[in-house]
Amino acid sequence: MSERDKQQEGITLLGNQHTKYPQDYDPSVLETFENKHPNREYFVKFNCPEFTSLCPITGQPDFATIYISYVPRIKMVESKSLKLYLFSFRNHGDFHEDCVNIIMNDLIALMEPAYIEVWGKFLPRGGISIDPYCNYGMPGTKWEQVAWDRLTHHDLYPEPVNNR
Repeated sequence: MSERDKQQEGITLLGNQHTKYPQDYDPSVLETFENKHPNREYFVKFNCPEFTSLCPITGQPDFATIYISYVPRIKMVESKSLKLYLFSFRNHGDFHEDCVNIIMNDLIALMEPAYIEVWGKFLPRGGISIDPYCNYGMPGTKWEQVAWDRLTHHDLYPEPVNNR
């Protein structure tokens, strides 16, 4: 993507050598670009194996892999801005369930995707791991039913938790 194309798309972070990392939760760093295939339905998946946030009660760090899958419509999230956004949770205190729902809500507001799901696989603390999952299908479309079906059948075959 040329500098001119990036400017036309409103992308300011990609290729920027002077990136400033947010010190607290900051959805304003998220940027989008135009989906060049709006007439085709397809999934985009991001895996963030180094997600961190803070427990809102103890202030202790929580570590997770965050999976984000979505079906774009008009706009798509730019990956460097998503990385900086997810990094902004590093000093942010919220429960695991809140983190995944906040991420999903911010991405819905940003892109208005046809479908999106966010799944957090948090490392155990105190002998228990928590894996919150949330999703959304655009109301009035087939994706609304897909979201319900996916939620009601979510994790029917969970992987063995021997790798954490």
